[in-house]
This record gives sequence, C-alpha cells and structure tokens, in this order.
Amino acid sequence: MKKKNIAAMLVPVLLAGIATACSSGGKVGQSPDPVTSDSGAAKPKSSVFTWLVADRVEGPVRQDWEVFKELEKKTGAKIEFQAVPAASFAEKQKILIATNSVTDLMLVTNQEGREYGQEKIFLNLKDYLDQAPNIKKFFDSNPEAKAQATAADGGLYTIPQLDSYIGGKGFNQAWYVRQDLMDKYGLKAPTTLDELYQLLKAFKQQNPDSYPLTLTPPESGEMGVYGVFMKAFTGIQGYINLNPANDQFAFTGNQKGFKEALQFMNKLYSEKLLDPEYSLLTRAQYDERLISSKSFVTYYWKADVELLQSKARTASGNQQFNLDGFLPVTAPGVKNYLFSRPVVGSLGMAVSAKVKDKQAAVKLIDYLVGEEGKKLLNLGIEGKTYKMVDGKPRFMEEFGTAPYNTLRRDYGVWYPMIGFDFALPRLAWESALDEKTKKINAAYEPLVISAPRSYVKTKEEQEMEKSKLNNLTKYLDQRMAEFVMGKTPINDEKINDLIEQSKKLGLDDIVNMYNTAYKRTYGSK
Repeated sequence: MKKKNIAAMLVPVLLAGIATACSSGGKVGQSPDPVTSDSGAAKPKSSVFTWLVADRVEGPVRQDWEVFKELEKKTGAKIEFQAVPAASFAEKQKILIATNSVTDLMLVTNQEGREYGQEKIFLNLKDYLDQAPNIKKFFDSNPEAKAQATAADGGLYTIPQLDSYIGGKGFNQAWYVRQDLMDKYGLKAPTTLDELYQLLKAFKQQNPDSYPLTLTPPESGEMGVYGVFMKAFTGIQGYINLNPANDQFAFTGNQKGFKEALQFMNKLYSEKLLDPEYSLLTRAQYDERLISSKSFVTYYWKADVELLQSKARTASGNQQFNLDGFLPVTAPGVKNYLFSRPVVGSLGMAVSAKVKDKQAAVKLIDYLVGEEGKKLLNLGIEGKTYKMVDGKPRFMEEFGTAPYNTLRRDYGVWYPMIGFDFALPRLAWESALDEKTKKINAAYEPLVISAPRSYVKTKEEQEMEKSKLNNLTKYLDQRMAEFVMGKTPINDEKINDLIEQSKKLGLDDIVNMYNTAYKRTYGSK
C-alpha cells in the first residue's frame, strides 16, 4: 500500500497531535568526531535522537535514567523519549508510520519494518554495513534474525529483538502444585496423566468447594486448558503448530489422541476438578483462585510464581504456603517436550529514513548491538545493577528473584520497547534464581527443544491469514467448549464434523501456507 493511501485512511484531526512525537531529525552538534563503537576510541559526537516508547504500569518512562546518561557519555547520543500511554501506543505508532513522521528510533514489528522500509519510512541498514561491524556480525551469526529483517527488495530494515540465544534452554512456564498441602495429605507429584487426575481428585476430596486445577486464557494458548492437554495427548501445542517430529505444521484435530484429549478435559470439567471459568479468568481472578486456596495445581510463568506465593502468604498469614514445580506429563507414546523461548521476537529496532545524520544513528545502533552497548541497554551499569560471576552476568542480590519491575522503573533496563536483546537480562535473572526454581530448570532442561523459528509471510499470505484465521479460531473455541462442557457428545461423527467445518473455514489453506512460508524461509529440513 502506498504511503498516501495509508495516510488517507486515518482521521485527519489526529494528525494535530503528531508534532510532539515527530522525528527530531537527529539534532546534530558541531563536533566532527563520530559516535564511538566497541572498538573505537574517538571523541563522541553530540547528537539527539527521539525514541517512541509506551509507559509501563510498573514504572513510567523517565528522561533521567542513569543508563542513558552513561550512554550519552560513551557515545555522545542523547535520547529524548517520546512516552505515550500503553493503551494508545499502537494507534500513535500507526499514525506516525502512516504519515512518515516516525521518531528517530522506534521498535516496530519486523513485518512493519519490512513493509514500510521499502516505502522509505525506515532506513535500510544494509547500505551501512561497512560502517557497522557489530550489526554485520549480528546478521552473519543469526540467519533467523536476518530472515526477519530482510524485505522483498533485499533491504535490512530492523534489528530483530532476541528473546533467547541459539541453542538456549530457557523456557517460560512450568507446572506448579501446592507442595505444603501435598505433604499434609500424603500425596506425590504425578508422573502420568492418570496420576494427575488422581491428584486433582484427592485435592477435591479434601476441599469439596474447590476447583483443584486452574489455567489461564486464551484456552488454546500455551498456558490454556486446550493448549496444555492437546499437547499432552497429541504432541501439537495449540490448534496449529509445528510438529517437532517432522518439522511440519499440523492441526491437532488430525492427530492421534485428539479424541482422548477431549474426553480427559470433559472428565475434569464434569467432576469439577477444572475451574469452570477457565475461558473467562482475568489475571486478578486467577491469582485469587490460588491465593485463597480455591485451586492447587496450575501451569504458569516461572517468573511470577515467587510474587504470587508472597502475596498468598501475606493475604492468608500462612507462611507454609508453597508452590513447587513438577514435570509435565503426557499420554503414552507422546513425546514429552516443551519449546524453549524463541530466539527471535516479533519486534525489531528501526531507524527513521528521515533522520538527518544517518551515519550517527547507525553507529549508535551498532554500539547498542555490540557487547558493551547491549550490556548497558539490557543489563544496566556493572556494579550497580549487575555483576559478572564466572563469566556470566547476574543481577545484584538486592533486586531479588523477580528483578524486572525495579530494573524497569529505576533504570530503564529490561524495558519493553527499549531493550532489544532480552536474552541477556533473562540470562542474568536465571543465574540468580532461588534454589527452588533452579531445581525446576534443571529438571525440565532435558525436555526443552528449540522453539519453532519465525518465518516470513508474503503480503498475500498475511491477507489470507487475516481473512481466515480469526473465524477459524473462534469456531474451534466454541466447538471445543461444547465438547469439554458436555454439550456435544465426544464421538467420531462429531469430531469428523469439526474437522470438515474447519476445512470449510480455511484450515487446510492456513496449514499449507505456514508450511510453504516456513520452507521458503529456511528450506527443507
């Protein structure tokens, strides 16, 4: 879509608010010296760059974060954050892109970078690789990131955000159970799905008014009831995902074990072992279930469990409240695995094509991609926010086992829409975890496999996905709920009908498109 057509779609009156967030044009000072990189020792050049960021609940964007004062000392680059409320960030960003008024620096989706970079809204970093050794090394060593940044014209328009490193074993969620109550009731952690069922029944017998298992929406997501149990019975996570057995995308409804998954979930629901509001829970309601001992088993973010446990102890006065982990369980013959964090995230750092001093902007990004710069941006200041232990970064002990809120609020570190190598702070966080979580990590590590690599869809593929996937997902959510809640009998006839209706809504088109795009991006396995 041409820029003038995109802009015409927007409400003109909104444009009046753009001036304050427009590109500063990189207000360049008089010093002729370049911005330094890791290997450079030249005097920094004085430059000002604007950067669009969304305020976070845990801490608003600040202009006086010490990390960015340090960045200015090292590079001469002064950052002027243009902060907007999180609720209006997407709309603000859309307006700036549509009117080619983007700030000098901005994290956008890699898809937006590819699409609008070709329309001269974002700078083509490929033209500057001879001046940017760190950026060149980044793309040379990470083909997945390069694939995400490369547009149809061959240009490189973003530095994709890293969520993990190649071969990393980091993962986000784990199964948790009230260990203090297991000890009290003489129960053991389950090793099979039947043992999980028996564990939930035992909790129900001891606590008749409870719903022992609670999981969070969306239902087909990685922590949702459908996502969790379809993976346990079929090996496919969610409705459509990569099958690690053959590196092909597949629909879970076509897999062996789908019927048994429905039967298992229906049994949990009908016996009131599963929270009946599993598709409706807010985060606050989810927390309340566990804090008030209405639920005892869950699959949840590792990073948030200590905070949840602390809230529960404070609210209940029960200092023995203890959520501990156990290994995932699967049906016989189904590979027990969990995906690692993806290496490449959906966002990437882009530079405005209208920035006045393009070389200075590129050298700043090159510095931030290099070892010194990425530590400063993603870890903070050595000795204040982190230290090096056995060659690895570790956040200071005073930040505790859940350091991200304080780091974001007080330092701008690990701050979404600012940092773009989140693999590094996760490494520093996990090296200082409590002993319980370290044991969980060690127990889970043999099960962790590499997450599906991100891949690039054509414009036509994106449009097809938009036109079909939402309706398909809504249909599947509805039919799955009918099966789980007992409104539709679970038999071959009804399951075949679900599959046939899904095909009419574009199921095969979507699966084939995913496999085509994946193969086109990376070639055959």
